Amino acid sequence: MNALFSYGTLQQPQVQLDTFGRLLEGQKDTLIGYTLGEVKITDEAVIKSSGKEYHPILIRSEHKEDTVEGTVFLITNAELQQADEYEVDDYQRVEAQLKSGKTCWIYAASS
Repeated sequence: MNALFSYGTLQQPQVQLDTFGRLLEGQKDTLIGYTLGEVKITDEAVIKSSGKEYHPILIRSEHKEDTVEGTVFLITNAELQQADEYEVDDYQRVEAQLKSGKTCWIYAASS
């Protein structure tokens, strides 16, 4: 199983159903060293699923005190690929450390 930290639309029930075909159960956690920005989505399927034209996006920070609250979901390898397909090109999947000490995947701003 893969730990995926969600801070935005992947927490929405409709997005989970559209992306994974099921509702996910998760645990609250905090990502360290990131801030939130915003990105305009142009993919019609993503907008339809989320109901939003603007999505939050993680931006790496130089300050350890910058944090983002979210939820960690455990998903399969196939579901991780489905999440990759859902996220538009503005995002890249990278590993990150959480306040709890866990390592997880996050979707952050592409460099």
